[in-house]
Amino acid sequence: IKAARTVTFFLKKPAHLLFPGRALSGPVDVVDIGIPRAVLDEINPKTMENEPPLWRAVFPRPSHRSHKYNRGHAIAVSGGHLKTGAIRMAARGALRAGAGLVSILTPPEAAAEIAAQITAIMLREAGDAAAIAKILEDKRFTAALIGPGAGVGEATRGKAFAILRSSAAAVLDADVTTSFAGDPRALFAALRPGDVLTPHEGEFARLFPDIPIEALGRLEAARAASARAGAVVILKGADSIIAAPDGRAAINVNAPPDLATAGSGDVLAGFVLGLLAQKMLAFEAAAASVWLHGACGEAIGPGLIAEDLPDALPRVLSALFAPARGVAP
Repeated sequence: IKAARTVTFFLKKPAHLLFPGRALSGPVDVVDIGIPRAVLDEINPKTMENEPPLWRAVFPRPSHRSHKYNRGHAIAVSGGHLKTGAIRMAARGALRAGAGLVSILTPPEAAAEIAAQITAIMLREAGDAAAIAKILEDKRFTAALIGPGAGVGEATRGKAFAILRSSAAAVLDADVTTSFAGDPRALFAALRPGDVLTPHEGEFARLFPDIPIEALGRLEAARAASARAGAVVILKGADSIIAAPDGRAAINVNAPPDLATAGSGDVLAGFVLGLLAQKMLAFEAAAASVWLHGACGEAIGPGLIAEDLPDALPRVLSALFAPARGVAP
């Protein structure tokens, strides 16, 4: 049934947010039939719609005492020569998301390629896991991303472990998931609750081959994966799910189809990196990043390419926080 309009009682249900139900519901009216909201204290629901009230109160905002060194230093680990575009977009996303400093760590052969195309983002040579581990001994580096353009194989696994053994929060994306496809338990053993995995459905199937999305549905699959991994999982898609190991899950509803373009997910990983670098809690940072990514997509509209997304973030954030500044919304 493709509804002209849907009426539901008390609160929306998951089927109103998840596809295909979302596409079939039409406009959804939530009607009060006298159920007191106090029952939520007893029910203790753990499934939420991903909206700003879920995370806005803990979103990092600079004050008059802020400077770049107390807004976090994010690390983005690059792949080799001719594979640096994805990590550059991610690094720009992290800087736009508010990280005080962002550094790209690069193999020496790719350094000139990256240096020619960055300005505010810094660059350091680090060609292997040992070099990355040495840099991350400095506790001022607060979050690190690896995956976009990293390459698949043992070298990427080693670099991921170097990050996971450090004090920096980790964002693991793209090639990292494929690199651990043959031995996901080794990755799960190293993950921490403050880390974030960002798989699309294909990457999810490689890391969690026995958690069938089609049979369980995206919501329960993401929840099961997060519990197993012991980290926050963003199951990307038109109805992205953000799941935490404690069972909380948020369903995102604001992502336009224009986001289905090369590099879009790399920018999302960069947003997460930038918020984790500022010590935002992992579940809230992931949920905020997914929502902001969708809002940037809506702001840009048709013709969107991934490079547009970081530069749309300032106007999205300005609109989001305008009331706090005393400006009429």
